[in-house]
Amino acid sequence: MPKKIFILLPDGVGLRNFAFSNFYKIGLEKNFDITYWNNTPFDLKKIGFEEIKIKNAKPNPLTDSYKNARKHIELNLSIKKEKDTVYDSYRFPFSFKSIKGTVKSCFAKFFISINNSEKGLEKVREKIKKQERETEFYKGCLETLRKEKPDFVFCTNQRPVLAIAPLLAANELKIPTGTFIFSWDNLPKATMVVETDYYFVWSEHMKSELQKYYPYINENQIFVVGTPQFESHFDQDIIEDRAQFFGRHKMDLSKKYICYSGDDAVTCPDDPKYLSDFANAVRKLNEEKNHSLGIIFRRCPVDFSGRYDEVLAKNKDLIVSIDPSWEKIGEGWNTVLPTQDDVKLLVNTIFHTEMVVNLGSSMAFDYACLKKPCAYLNYDVSNKVDPDFSVSKIYNYVHFRSMPDQKAVIWLNSADEIAAKIKDGLEKNETLESVEKWFEIINQHPPQLASQRTWEAIMQIVK
Repeated sequence: MPKKIFILLPDGVGLRNFAFSNFYKIGLEKNFDITYWNNTPFDLKKIGFEEIKIKNAKPNPLTDSYKNARKHIELNLSIKKEKDTVYDSYRFPFSFKSIKGTVKSCFAKFFISINNSEKGLEKVREKIKKQERETEFYKGCLETLRKEKPDFVFCTNQRPVLAIAPLLAANELKIPTGTFIFSWDNLPKATMVVETDYYFVWSEHMKSELQKYYPYINENQIFVVGTPQFESHFDQDIIEDRAQFFGRHKMDLSKKYICYSGDDAVTCPDDPKYLSDFANAVRKLNEEKNHSLGIIFRRCPVDFSGRYDEVLAKNKDLIVSIDPSWEKIGEGWNTVLPTQDDVKLLVNTIFHTEMVVNLGSSMAFDYACLKKPCAYLNYDVSNKVDPDFSVSKIYNYVHFRSMPDQKAVIWLNSADEIAAKIKDGLEKNETLESVEKWFEIINQHPPQLASQRTWEAIMQIVK
């Protein structure tokens, strides 16, 4: 009898990893009965998956405030334990722009003030569970689980509040649960919202972080599996012919292209200025060094602003804008959903470009998969949009401390040196050995076997 596995999608963040990869196919091959417990607007039946839509997903009115309190208390405790103020940079400012936001923020600040200790943190965690068990959403989840009787509930993302009730319901019914830690930078940021029986992490490095920040989690609860997000980079079947890709995106076949990968407005408010500096450097290379280079601009999937319009118009002879194929369902960043088409688009963008330039993103690893270099912007522009913003804040984040040495990327320390360093990167690719070492620290290798390892771990659990 095949074991029945529920894949909980509390939001669209997990679609790319667990619906648009080979994860489902591999699970079927291993004789699992797979159902997606789907809280996204995406219709998984259209792509042949079994799904149960989650209805009326609504947390307790106070859960958001307790969740924010939990985050701040965890960060306070990290500062105290580590004697490191970097954790302050992970805080989001409290919102007082609306009556609802003001009420939530005031409650959160009050909860922090009376629970700012290890014991207080434990009280907050228990309070979240108690409140969520009282919701109609929780009761509906119990009803679904009693009817369907899955052997395991696997949550694709540890961050959403709407994942709490389904996992608590499974816990009540003695159904084992697990969650995947979504991103390489999540654990130092205190983004853990759910608590499960098992945790699936990218690497031994992330396993150590999980035990450091959440000491109540035991080693035997953790599985090191990698992440499916890099698997598609090794799939030769989705690579388009160069002429086809260039023709579809109106690119010049006589040029070699470099990808500029954009950031969202919060992470990099000055990103259009960096793109302008980069375009000027590429233009200079084309004029002085007898190069024939172009730029593919791939904006951040959740950035629908017009802030790049002026730069793109000014450099339309040089920059081809290829927007990610994501769908905007609502106003929040977490209502912008990836599509299957974007998986293919990203892989082909990497395959048909020589290197990537950005501000400190994991695209360094995407390009490492295809043995191509990454350059990180590492200077502040003049006339900043936000006077308090500095790239030094970005590179001081804890996840960058995993870099084995500074040679893993090309550091662009000023606008004036971009041209020369890009030229060196294209001709020498001297960062490859170091970035591959970094990638091995960040993600279990071989990276293309993450889904395989995840199902093997699930098999151990349900046995």
